[in-house]
Amino acid sequence: MQHFRRIAIVLSAIFLLTTTVACSSSVQARQPNANVPTVSRSADYGQIARGNTPVGQDFGTWVTRTGKGLVQDAYVRDNNKLGVVITPDVRPNEVKPLAKSLAQGFHKNFPNQDLTVLMYAPDKKLILTAQYDVQTNQIQYK
Repeated sequence: MQHFRRIAIVLSAIFLLTTTVACSSSVQARQPNANVPTVSRSADYGQIARGNTPVGQDFGTWVTRTGKGLVQDAYVRDNNKLGVVITPDVRPNEVKPLAKSLAQGFHKNFPNQDLTVLMYAPDKKLILTAQYDVQTNQIQYK
């Protein structure tokens, strides 16, 4: 029964990630505002950790918030690379479907380019790489 419960949770999370990304408006880059007070170095580091662009930062934060129970942390680099640290609750056979769902959502927010999703274990060791090819609309796993 617990096995079916975990499968249901993973499928629900995949559905949630896919439909939320598809149904939400795309993340828009924000223009810098000269009147915004400066942030401290520690706050600035937290922002850089999620993404090195405003749009990437927003997407990384969104993945972390909506992936509760499955995703510990996420970051976006150069709007074409998504790194995700999974929780210990994610079973090995659930990693590939989760990576596929994340790649599809990532593509909807960052279209017209090849994308890479890096899946990390809770100890932050790389366990799976999913590469989305925009020309073939296919995902290759390594």
